[in-house]
Amino acid sequence: MKKLFTLSLVFMFFQLVQAQESETKPKSPIGGRPNIPSDLNFEFGFNQLTNRPADIGVDFIGSRTFNVSYQFPIKIFGETSGFTLNPGFGVGTDKIEFKNDENLFINSDLGSNSSELVDVTDVYGDNIRIKTNNFAMNYFEIPLDLRYHLNKNNYSKSFRLSIGGKVGFLYNAHTKVKYESAEFDKRKVKDSQNFGLEKIRYAISIKAGSPGFYVWGNFYLNDVWKADRGPFATEASQLNFGIAVSVF
Repeated sequence: MKKLFTLSLVFMFFQLVQAQESETKPKSPIGGRPNIPSDLNFEFGFNQLTNRPADIGVDFIGSRTFNVSYQFPIKIFGETSGFTLNPGFGVGTDKIEFKNDENLFINSDLGSNSSELVDVTDVYGDNIRIKTNNFAMNYFEIPLDLRYHLNKNNYSKSFRLSIGGKVGFLYNAHTKVKYESAEFDKRKVKDSQNFGLEKIRYAISIKAGSPGFYVWGNFYLNDVWKADRGPFATEASQLNFGIAVSVF
């Protein structure tokens, strides 16, 4: 997550330098963006659980999403139809911060590949000061968008709308707890397990914006956890949304 965030800052800095140089140099035909027929996207936003039971409390600000994807356009229905099909690939990182100092632990009654919500003080001690407490899911993703450009003569300068989907393949899930105590000073515990998660997820995606900036939303069609393997045997699904920048 930290490496992806650092990479995004580097690209954003590069774009800022380009914008400053364009004030003193003649502008390129596409307004300063590199003339590469593709998009390297950095999406920032919030991640929420829908259809969850009241026993699962999720902190809005602490539950965040960061996605990186590369997509390239394929013109369809003719050169000036306004439509492109945009396949690609990427990585998605979703964090969930549960309320009441809770986090996921293996359900002892179900064994491995399961999870239940437990107060971390019940595990690490009552006399601790919690600094960080969240759960992260990381996916390899394959997005596919059908995009419509309002400016049919110059897609690189056009406002665009898109609807599509993506498939994600889980490659890592972990909890992270940082805390302080008089006995241990500072400690960080990172536990990587499956926690009963579905290994494949599917989403409908919508996007709207300019070549360099857009808003987005993902509506996931399947449950986060396998049947009866998550906390409270929940059938919760995901919704995430936010803003994005494209550097190509």
